[in-house]
Amino acid sequence: METTRLSSKGQIILPKSIRSAHQWEPGVEFQVEDTADGVLLRPVKAFKQTSLEEVIGCTGYKGPSKSVEDMEAAIAAGVKANHGRP
Repeated sequence: METTRLSSKGQIILPKSIRSAHQWEPGVEFQVEDTADGVLLRPVKAFKQTSLEEVIGCTGYKGPSKSVEDMEAAIAAGVKANHGRP
């Protein structure tokens, strides 16, 4: 078990072995929870967890499936229409 010390600014340095094991880089944010045994740190996830059903409606397309070629052709047509280039 490694130890660390609280600085005069209230900062604690997490040992490198722990940061590396969790792949925590500078700037990672943590939720801080006070527990009966001490303090618990949980890294904040970048996005809240969602299900496919929660986000699939944002696509707005209701029709037959499109192929990659169809989608690429539509993108090219949109670029040409909006920017006058292929």
